Amino acid sequence: MQAFLFRACYNRMNISPYQVKKIRRVVAVLMAAAITGVLSALVADTLKVITEHYESIFLENLHHNRYLIFIIPLIGLTTIQMLRYFLFRNKANKGIKEVLDTINKNGNTLPAYKIPSHYFNGLLTVIFGGSTGIEVSTVVSTAAIGALSSRKVSYLRKYRTDLVCAGLAAGVTALFNAPIAGFLFAFEVFTKRRSKLHTASVITAVIASYLLTRFFFYKQVFEFNVTGWRSEAFPYIVLLGVLAGINSAYLTKSVLFFKKFFSSFHNDYIRIIGGSLIISTLIFFMPNLYGEGYEGIKHVFLHVDAPSIALLLPLLAVLLLKPIATSVTLGAGGDGGVFAPSLFIGAFLGLIVSMILNHYFNLGLIPVNFVVIGMAAVLSGSIHAPFTSIFLVCALADNYILFIPIVVASLISKWVASKILPYSVYTYKPNRA
Repeated sequence: MQAFLFRACYNRMNISPYQVKKIRRVVAVLMAAAITGVLSALVADTLKVITEHYESIFLENLHHNRYLIFIIPLIGLTTIQMLRYFLFRNKANKGIKEVLDTINKNGNTLPAYKIPSHYFNGLLTVIFGGSTGIEVSTVVSTAAIGALSSRKVSYLRKYRTDLVCAGLAAGVTALFNAPIAGFLFAFEVFTKRRSKLHTASVITAVIASYLLTRFFFYKQVFEFNVTGWRSEAFPYIVLLGVLAGINSAYLTKSVLFFKKFFSSFHNDYIRIIGGSLIISTLIFFMPNLYGEGYEGIKHVFLHVDAPSIALLLPLLAVLLLKPIATSVTLGAGGDGGVFAPSLFIGAFLGLIVSMILNHYFNLGLIPVNFVVIGMAAVLSGSIHAPFTSIFLVCALADNYILFIPIVVASLISKWVASKILPYSVYTYKPNRA
């Protein structure tokens, strides 16, 4: 009876059976995208909250006994290896490349177990000191949610790319409370698809994720005050963009080198013990290298009002060693990527540049501005996604006061990084090197 009434209604509206089928298809895809967005937000938000909680506990314990650092990373990497061997089919996580393969190839390369695999491995990597972040772990987990939803209903299978992109966009949105950045990330890094349904799917998931995060999990990642910028600083913003591009290329090259280096070890125990020892030693002398580094960035913001030139050498040491610590973490079996390390490196780079220019040339630059701009610029060069970086950092700042200098520095950084290396960590292929 109900089907008869629907058909009668469609007949009165002069809607053909083909159009009815098309409307139902669109509604089904958008409903799947909304559900994917909600589930992705829950995954991203819970992972963020749990990681922050336990990372702070471990850091507090390290303040009382610094030598614990020589045990903690070893425990984390060993646990990850055991979970991988006994629960996750003994297959290594490949990060963003897994998502790209799912989108660009016909095979299903994101099985359901990738959701808990990246969730728990990302958590264990960061809380046990691995010098990376949970962003890539979140992106792969939430992309796997989208892939799973496309497999559960037969007629949604041909919309796998739409739902995968919806999931990963929702994950980024939840992590940074940055819906525009989440939307742009899907298009800049993963697919150039321009269909209306694809765009609507991603937007639906992003909105669902944003609303859930905003009302139940919202917390400002960084506390800082941006009041304005001066046009006289423009040449130095360009300089910061160039330096950010160089640092981005250094980070990319470092990650690729150490991944190749550690892959040459056929004995997993040697790889884990050697990698954890390097990580522990670096963190012992540079505690800011612990975990995702957001505590280190907050430490930077404490010094922006009155930076001391005496801090220059320690800041430079952290800037140079962070890519190595991140690379060793990933090469030794940790789960993560270059998202958080790029923000970390950018913050330190911005503070260093402003300190040097102010101290030796008395330019009166605003350090907090350079810290924020540096974060966006290094991220842009590292992932080759300037517009994602621009809107993500503006969301972190919770305003668009620095929008123009961030755009300039991010575009320059991406251009410089791509001139040095025509690929990112995500798009690198061995036969291109």
